[in-house]
Amino acid sequence: MISDEAHRSIGGNSRAVFEYFIGYKLGLTATPKDYLKNFNTATPTTRDPREAERRLLLDTYRTFGCEDSQPTFRYSLLDGVRDGYLINPIVVDARTGVTTKLLSEDGFIISFTDEDGQDREESFHQRQFEKSFFSPETNALFCKTFLENALSDPISGEIGKSIIFAVSQHHAAKLTQILNEMADRMFPGKYQSDFAVQVTSRIPDAQQFTINFTNNKLLGSANFLETYKTSKARVCVTVGMMTTGYDCPDILNLGLFRPIFSPTDFIQIKGRGTRKHDFADQLFDEDLKATLGNTEKTSYKLFDFFANCEYFEEEFDYDQVISLPQPPSGGEGGSPGDPPPPGPSGYEHLGDDIISSIKVESVGLDGMKIDRMFFNRFEESVRENDFIAEAVEAGQWDRVIDYVNREIFDKPSEFYTLDKLRRAVAVDRRLGLREILEKIFGLIPRFKSKDELLEEEFAKFVSDHKPEEAKDLPALKNFFKAYITNGQVRDIIESKRFTALYTTSAFTTTDLKAVPAKYRKLIPEYIKDYVSLNQFVA
Repeated sequence: MISDEAHRSIGGNSRAVFEYFIGYKLGLTATPKDYLKNFNTATPTTRDPREAERRLLLDTYRTFGCEDSQPTFRYSLLDGVRDGYLINPIVVDARTGVTTKLLSEDGFIISFTDEDGQDREESFHQRQFEKSFFSPETNALFCKTFLENALSDPISGEIGKSIIFAVSQHHAAKLTQILNEMADRMFPGKYQSDFAVQVTSRIPDAQQFTINFTNNKLLGSANFLETYKTSKARVCVTVGMMTTGYDCPDILNLGLFRPIFSPTDFIQIKGRGTRKHDFADQLFDEDLKATLGNTEKTSYKLFDFFANCEYFEEEFDYDQVISLPQPPSGGEGGSPGDPPPPGPSGYEHLGDDIISSIKVESVGLDGMKIDRMFFNRFEESVRENDFIAEAVEAGQWDRVIDYVNREIFDKPSEFYTLDKLRRAVAVDRRLGLREILEKIFGLIPRFKSKDELLEEEFAKFVSDHKPEEAKDLPALKNFFKAYITNGQVRDIIESKRFTALYTTSAFTTTDLKAVPAKYRKLIPEYIKDYVSLNQFVA
């Protein structure tokens, strides 16, 4: 029995299928659900005695026989990126004056007079955007910022294929209309209200829209070049239909036009852009193809208007007990024609809005924090191991390191390796296994950066040799750090090919001349005797 998107195969009839048939079960998913993590059956979070039973039923790991809440095999996004199969995003963190207030601790505060004539204030936060707080100007600003900064198709030059995630069907309808109006002004005569398409559950043929978008024929194709097959519709505006398991490798832009609070949703949405693609595969003009440079997709843009990336990097509690899903309540957030909620909880902000900040940052090989949770799982498995805990407490580091290498690393349940752990913690230097274990057991508060260690090592050198002239210290420190961190500089100094320093930027001939003569020999000798260079390698 093989289940793709296995986190969706654990409820209702889907689960019944797995329970009925006897045989091997293989579940594939990017976001397995562990509903038993940190859940204390003695003190459940509700008074419902069936909560523990529901958690057991809905736990993906239990369904597929992984009672230890560890998958049989894991291949992470970071592994895929480093091995060259997937790509990371360029995050565009854009905040308007309105959303900055919505994201603040106080929220967006409005003053009004109630029906009794009393002056009152009410505050709105990001969760209430497009649910009870409406700002047409903000939605227009989202769309304008998106269109002005989106990646373009490398073949045709038009806006790259994109998916935008809205709050509700009503919100998706608004955004679709705004995008089509703006596209008509930006690209006169190219589109007839078919630049953006609403793809939500209550739109007829929405499922076929998603298929046609993948196959580059949504509302037509080859709009700019006859010999280039790409979808005429450039943007799909959805709520939840295109989050899980949707494979469209030529996506170049994703828009988070809504706040996200579920790490599962965030991982799934982010994953829509990670596939690699060569755009020349859809070009059927060999002469034109010969004139083009690199047409491979090397990144995609993730437009984040509600600080979602910052939330999952800095604020989200990954140790919290996962909430049980609520029963569905009628689709993706209401019908496109639904009016704003009535009553005092609904507020339409009719004032202007401006972009208050926009920050563009490429996600490197170390990924986002949500991608680096690999280290947390290793930490849990090590801390729960009685042998390791007792040996660490006794200071028997040789036994600990030998045991971890022999019994923990490279096992099929997780395939932990020292190299993977180093990458997962995203430190700018090489960590040793002992240092990692010291951090796990609280013997050191954190991993020091490369520069912090360099400062410590130089301080030891100064303490031992006490340079006579204080004015020489900056030059000595510069030489000390360059010799440790730059292999080319070390090679030049060792071979005495000092003229080669004219071609280096890390440490020049001028830098060397500033170092007093006796220290040009003393510092390399000291470093060889007392400093481990291995820890300074990235």
